[in-house]
Amino acid sequence: MRGAGIQFEQALNEEQWAAVSAPDGPVLVIAAAGTGKTRTLIYRVAWLVERGIDPRNILLLTFTNRAAREMLDRARTLVGDSVSGLWGGTFHHMANRILRRHAESVGYQNDYTILDQDDARSLVKTCTKELKLADKHFPKPDVLLSLYGFAASTERPVDRLANDRFEHTPIDVNDILKVHAAYEKRKRSLNAMDFDDLLVNGLRLFREHPALLERYREQFVHTLVDEYQDTNTIQSSWVDLIAGPGGNLLVVGDDFQSIYSWRGANFRNILSFPERYPGARMYKLVTNYRSVPEILGMANACIAGNPEQFQKTLKAVRESYQKPVLAQMRDGREQAGYVIDRLRALRAEGYRMSDMVVLYRSHFHALEMQLELAQRGMPYTITSGVRFFEQAHIKDVSTLLRLFSNPGDELAFQRLLGLWPRIGQKTAIKIWNAMGHRCDLRKEATRQRMADLLPGPARDAWNAVDVIAADVEKDALMNDPGEVVHRFTKAFYALYAKETYDNADRRLEDIDELINYTSRFDSIEAFLNEVALLTNLDAEMDPVEKESDDCVRLSTVHQAKGLEWRVVFILWMAEGMFPSSRTLNEAGEDAEERRLFYVAVTRAKDELYLCAPRCRRLRDGGMNFLSPSRFIEELSPDLMQQVRGV
Repeated sequence: MRGAGIQFEQALNEEQWAAVSAPDGPVLVIAAAGTGKTRTLIYRVAWLVERGIDPRNILLLTFTNRAAREMLDRARTLVGDSVSGLWGGTFHHMANRILRRHAESVGYQNDYTILDQDDARSLVKTCTKELKLADKHFPKPDVLLSLYGFAASTERPVDRLANDRFEHTPIDVNDILKVHAAYEKRKRSLNAMDFDDLLVNGLRLFREHPALLERYREQFVHTLVDEYQDTNTIQSSWVDLIAGPGGNLLVVGDDFQSIYSWRGANFRNILSFPERYPGARMYKLVTNYRSVPEILGMANACIAGNPEQFQKTLKAVRESYQKPVLAQMRDGREQAGYVIDRLRALRAEGYRMSDMVVLYRSHFHALEMQLELAQRGMPYTITSGVRFFEQAHIKDVSTLLRLFSNPGDELAFQRLLGLWPRIGQKTAIKIWNAMGHRCDLRKEATRQRMADLLPGPARDAWNAVDVIAADVEKDALMNDPGEVVHRFTKAFYALYAKETYDNADRRLEDIDELINYTSRFDSIEAFLNEVALLTNLDAEMDPVEKESDDCVRLSTVHQAKGLEWRVVFILWMAEGMFPSSRTLNEAGEDAEERRLFYVAVTRAKDELYLCAPRCRRLRDGGMNFLSPSRFIEELSPDLMQQVRGV
């Protein structure tokens, strides 16, 4: 029987109370955006404890340590310190806690070491060197670890994933498999597991040792899972095993917000829950406390286009305010100007800059926004990564331009040579000294001298530069920085990116946008001068950001999930941009892109602005004309107010 300490029915709405007080057995709670998901989970813990369940018999699984701490702290506030005995934490934390007792059952000692990212990187690097693959075209350790981790979390073969990722490259997939086998063997010999091994071995432990599984099933009388829509194949299988067919399993999630398939999350886990648990009770939380009715009207309409989902309609608690705004403008520059003008107007109305956010589908969508903010001296922060021109890949492809402009630029010289195999900083400095502290790539004699000084493995890469430099020597390319970057990327950097970065496609998209941006300039020098001025303007704003949090935030939609702002701007609501053409080509459908748009819309509390430019500037000076996003075209015009231009 529950005590009288907590007034559950007064603290919760009817939907939340129904989920919190659900009977034993499998329970699926579909918690739509802004409906009190965390509150519901916390009160479920309190409800169980007040019914007499020992907290040591409760397992609470989350995706971040922060979420686990927050839930346990809030549960402790409700029911006291007795809840501290609850097993709560991330999947990795719980798997590690169990493996520390039983690692010998999966071939490890209980005192195994957990490799951090640096440790794992060093181990893969060692395996690559021992197999004599370091001098070949071959992925860097971070890329291999990402590939191996994705294979582990999705239980898919490494060879198949490697074939898909490196299909159009000279990389030999068999070599990738050799490194994987060596890496696995080396970890065993060191009695070490990497982060992915914790989940893999945690699942193996229960699959291969039924008696141990039964022991933990008896211990965990109730299992609760947060953000269930984000579970991967291993996590879902582990939960299914530990809960058992008729166990007391309550999972909370929102199929409308499943947006992480690219890192292994399996949308089917939440959709198939009723099939895997026949007789499971389902509860829906749809009363939204975050957004005004007009924003929820758009959210409901946009997500209705997805066929496979648990249908639900968000209900507003807040009073009516104003319709979302569809702002149509000419291009990205006009879009940036419109957003900044609105930011200033809203600040004059009483909003803080930190109350507002600019969201976008892909990082490169924010380039013109960053440029305009810097030029107008408006402070901003970026949660989707570093500022555009400070990114490693943008600096990499700009080194050639810097050397063409200034043959005495030693930093550019060292960065360029550092991209090539078998050249570290010491070798680069040695070659720089041999060149007489100057490298004028526009002179054939200089280029020949460079070729003579380079170690053998670097000469193929140098040949790509030599061909480009020969055209620059004739002044054919000095007035076309975009063409220089384009040729360098095609001849060398595209493959380098695939070997170096696990998100190479995203970085290459950034480079494409950089190339388009150069169309504004009639020379390499003019382009570099503008970039230098902009980055210095950014640097001047940094102290302002540190002293005050009152600056607008720029973020991808993925990194904005779980957050909210009073005012939200969404950039580039155009076909090919949002939804992303690359994602559509890979997935063959737009369901996850539509869910991503839904997440973006539901971040807004008071005001929402959808920006839809009609064209993009191209590096040849032309225009790429755009159609409005299908996610806008599907909506009734009555759901929004429309404005044009600035």
